[in-house]
Amino acid sequence: MRRSIYIETYGCQMNFADTEIVNGILNEQGYELAKDVDTADAIFMNTCAIRDNAEQRIYGRLSNFEHLKKRNPHLVIGILGCMAERLRSSLLEENSSVDIVCGPDEYRRLPALIDEAFQGEKGIRTQLSRVETYNDIVPLRTDGISAWVSVMRGCDKFCTYCVVPFTRGRERSRTLEGIVGEVRELVGRGFREVTLLGQNVNSYLDGTNDFATLLEAVAAIDPELRVRFTTSHPQDMSPRLIDAIAGRPNICSFIHLPFQSGSDRILELMNRTYTRAHYLELVGRIRARIPGVSMSTDVIAGFPTETEDDHRDTLSLMEELRYDGAFMFKYSPREKTKAWKMGDDVPDDVKGRRLEEIIELQRRISYENNKALIGGTERILLEGPSKRSQEEWMGRTDTNKSVIVPKAGFSVGQYIDVRIVSATSATLFGEIVDEVSTRAA
Repeated sequence: MRRSIYIETYGCQMNFADTEIVNGILNEQGYELAKDVDTADAIFMNTCAIRDNAEQRIYGRLSNFEHLKKRNPHLVIGILGCMAERLRSSLLEENSSVDIVCGPDEYRRLPALIDEAFQGEKGIRTQLSRVETYNDIVPLRTDGISAWVSVMRGCDKFCTYCVVPFTRGRERSRTLEGIVGEVRELVGRGFREVTLLGQNVNSYLDGTNDFATLLEAVAAIDPELRVRFTTSHPQDMSPRLIDAIAGRPNICSFIHLPFQSGSDRILELMNRTYTRAHYLELVGRIRARIPGVSMSTDVIAGFPTETEDDHRDTLSLMEELRYDGAFMFKYSPREKTKAWKMGDDVPDDVKGRRLEEIIELQRRISYENNKALIGGTERILLEGPSKRSQEEWMGRTDTNKSVIVPKAGFSVGQYIDVRIVSATSATLFGEIVDEVSTRAA
């Protein structure tokens, strides 16, 4: 009888891509994928460690699995990913229900760890690698229209607040040939969009092939394939990369470019390697070269020693650049990082208030940006049913804006032209412009 595995995934897109790699490895070894925890022989959580609340969610979920293990003592429970790498043996020592702890560079070892766990042996593998990219592993994906494609792993930037270099190791890139082959296979299966992933994706380097070369190679596979990427570091957003995005119509006009703080003093403490002025100049170059580009960012509230003046610098930068969206967080101290030694001296209520001000400002700007699109025409790729109604589709523009439209006889995977008729801060609403302009994917 084939054993079944169930994996819950938390955190960033890289974790979701890693889960597909794990599924591919286990499928090759004869394991089935369970549809839910109740039918699984082994349950895994692929975890995030970037902030404390992400880890607390995992501990809460573990308590639920303990009840399942009481009913079925043979059930195997494992922790994968960044939290496994960060906490390692303490996860086994402090949680009796955990049988396996496996870091993100040790997934090839999982079949053996699972076999040992079924025999009653707990196991831990958390060695980081300077070479592992899983380039030869075929990720196990369900059919769809959008896919994550991991192109590099790790990060060498060592921002003082970030635990990624300690949980995912140093930068190393997959081969351009391997990535292009994977995307060709996805196009052959009917996928219409790929997102190239990396902790610092625009530092990709395969010999002499940089990220701009990779983007162009992937975009050349099929002009009807949308190509996205995330996440970028401003230091590696080169003029050549900007030209590559501008030069290929199927490379989406959307760039996620974290700035984290608008204060030069805080940026230096964060080791972000750029100043406010440099960042502003970079965004100006991007917008001049790629008209209509949509941009999003990351913002941290309450970094150690952050003052009200530093906070106002962040708000003013957001007001000046008017991002279409942002991921906004309170600072969370992480062991091993340099910021950990700075002390967490901004009171939590102050962090919370500053974060709310950041969120409220971004909500207003997003709404104003979206409202300006009313009356205009956008081409969207239909991705699936709207969450609010089965009579509507949700699609996205190449600038990454969600649009809700009537189903009107169209299908997932089609491109359609729509006129925007209303907007919220998060969503556009459209009507069909001309059925003749549509084309099947």
